[in-house]
Amino acid sequence: MGGKCPSRKVKKRRFSHKTARRSKFLLKGDDEVYNEILKQAEEAAAAAAAKPLPLDEDLPGMGQFYCLHCDRYFASEDVRDEHFRSKRHKKRVKQMSGPAPHTQIDAELAAGMGMPDNGPKLMSF
Repeated sequence: MGGKCPSRKVKKRRFSHKTARRSKFLLKGDDEVYNEILKQAEEAAAAAAAKPLPLDEDLPGMGQFYCLHCDRYFASEDVRDEHFRSKRHKKRVKQMSGPAPHTQIDAELAAGMGMPDNGPKLMSF
């Protein structure tokens, strides 16, 4: 007993709305975010005044409420401040303040695709 319902002709599509939204707002990689944080720190040392973000109608909150560490835009300042107090944001800040994340060069070297290290040359003819 069990199995398919004989009266159902079309399979029920199991579609997650989360996957559709994930592709809408693509997140940057850890190394890209880390480089942006370093660049922002250099700019902050050079200029004390912070520039306002440009208006963008396609982003939540017109692109004005942005978390640099998590690479996310928020609808309002209250939501962004709530995000700043969240566990996910605090973990991300800790991760970004540590050592630099792995890059593509590190991955290629680990896979053996980088330049071969054959040791020092003993004799050359």
